[in-house]
Formats: sequence, C-alpha cells, structure tokens
Amino acid sequence: MNVAVINFKKISKKFIKLIIYIILTIIVIKVLLANITFVQKISTIDKYSILYTSIFCVGNDNSYEANYVKILDEFCPIIAVTNKNSVNNETVVNEQMLKENKDDTIIISKDVVTQSVAERNLEESYNTTYGTVKIKNQSDYDLTDDICNTSDLSLTNTNKILIYHTHTCESYTPSEKYNYTMTGNYRTTDNNYNMVKVGEELTKYLQQKGFTVIHNTTCHDYPSYSGSYDRSYTTAQSVLNNDPDIGLVIDLHRDAVGDGSSYGPTIKVDGESVAQLMFVIGTDGGGLEHPNWKQNLKTAIKIQETANNIYPGLFRPMIVRNSRYNQHLAKGASIIEVGATGNTLEECLLSMQCLANVIDEAF
Repeated sequence: MNVAVINFKKISKKFIKLIIYIILTIIVIKVLLANITFVQKISTIDKYSILYTSIFCVGNDNSYEANYVKILDEFCPIIAVTNKNSVNNETVVNEQMLKENKDDTIIISKDVVTQSVAERNLEESYNTTYGTVKIKNQSDYDLTDDICNTSDLSLTNTNKILIYHTHTCESYTPSEKYNYTMTGNYRTTDNNYNMVKVGEELTKYLQQKGFTVIHNTTCHDYPSYSGSYDRSYTTAQSVLNNDPDIGLVIDLHRDAVGDGSSYGPTIKVDGESVAQLMFVIGTDGGGLEHPNWKQNLKTAIKIQETANNIYPGLFRPMIVRNSRYNQHLAKGASIIEVGATGNTLEECLLSMQCLANVIDEAF
C-alpha cells in the first residue's frame, strides 16, 4: 500500500501566499476606484468575481503574478493604461474611451443671446402688430385688440399636445450629416429626413418637460399632394375624438417659399444657426365654419410673445388668412412652418429645442 505524505508546511505557505495576493488585489482595486472616476462604469461586483475566479484557478505556484497582470490587462484595460501613463497624479485618459462616450448634442437653454442673420433671408413683411408680435394679415378681418388680446384665452389642457403633418414629405437642403435622396423637389418619404424627424425632435423635448404628446406620423401628401388637407383632417379628427382633452394641436410644416437653397431663414441662438419659425393662422373668412379661429390666433400670439422675450427673432411675422387649414378642430390649433428649403435639418432640429422651451414658458 502506498501512503501519501502530506506536506502541511508546503500547503501552508501556498495558502498564505494566496491570501496575500487576494488582499493586495482588493487594496489595488479600492485605490483605483477611489481615484479613477470612469472605472465606476465597470461593475465592482464583476471586477471582484473576475479577479477571484482567475486567482483561484491558477495552475501552479508561479502563476499568481502572471494572472494578476493578465487580469488587469484583459479585464480592466483602463486601469492598465492609467497605471502605465499616470504622471504627477494627472491621469492620461484613454482617447478611444472618451470618443465613444462624448455627447455632441447641442443643448440650448432659455437664457442665451440671439442675433439676426441676413444671409439666406428675406426682409420682413407685415402690415399690423399686436404688442411685440408682427402680423401679415391677409384675411378680411381687422385684427382689433379684442380679437388679439390673450387675457381671455381658454384652452382645455395645454399639457396635452397633438403634433401631425399635413405635408409630411417636406424636407430640407441635404447636409453632410443629413444627406438623402429626394423623392421629389425638396421632398422625401424617408422619415429620417422629412417633417416627421422634426416632429420627433419637438416631441422629445416637450416630453422631457412633462408634456403629454401624441405625434402622429401618418403620411398625407404621398403619392398624391392634392387632397393632403382632407386626409390630415381625418387623421387629426380621429385623434381628437379619442382624446378630446388635447389642448394644443400643431400641424408642423416647412415653408415652401424660395428657390432651392437660396432661402433658408435663420437666426443665431447662443452662436448656433437655428431655423426661423412662422405661424399660419386661418379664419372663417373663406366662408367655412370656424368658431375657434380667434382662440387659435390668441394661442399663437401668446406663444410668439413668449418667444420674443426668450429668443427675439425666432419667429417671423405670422400670417393670418381666410382659409381655415383644419384649425376648426381645436381652440389651440395652428400651423407652424419650420424653416424653408434652404435650411438644413440640423438648423430645424435646433429650432424645435427652442420651440419646446417657448411652449414650456408660455404654458
């Protein structure tokens, strides 16, 4: 019979050595976690489990140190890079890590400076004013103080908003970031580049501010442009029938004025190029029933007055016409035209951030 001789002294040395490596590992991790902020991105539990598993799975006495270094290199590359490149307590940041985590989203606050821009713009055209609001009145009405005064504005629930697009396929001048193939003349059925994209941006920022937003992306102007308003009427009416508590109804368009890229009305907001906006408000001057037009006008005036305080020049003079543009469906209904064919989608997306700030301030 063979009798195995157990060398307790040798085993004890191995065990003590193992314990020392475990303690050193814990100390190193704690120090690194305390000094390297982006190590927090890696779960502490995962680090410990990886390290412990690798240490306990070593195959021989000489593999402890090799496994320790391998663990740092393979599972904690940021730690390894920092250890090799830290000089005078200044951590050398992994450039790739920063590139992947960099947020290049431009955020526009309410407290910024705006500047007018002459390039790609036209001289303002208006024939009446109310307060700070300039109006190009093309209706048969004299817009008196009683009609424009916002003191008796009565909307059911301005926290609920419907956004839809009668001319869904309207699009902008292609840019490096938003380059696309046109389906028509400055039009596309690709919702990543048309009015749906603009509506998504406005929806996002309004929702961040606590508004309840229904963004309907139904295409109403393709394959046939004719009849767009009839089709969008059906869409908007259906949404309002299902949720009659909606207070603001915005038909988001792009201005059709101008020749290609020659007309793209902008202003500078906090140094950024932002597309200008314009209200188009209908009346019953064309003979169609429209009991809500005065409330629609008051709503637009309230929003534009607020915009003039926060971002002077964001809105061009609003247009008031005899046509009703489906705005008889709600008291807070309007058309808002975002830029023109000469604007880029980037400029229009930034203007939606401004508009969300304005609506938040107004209501």
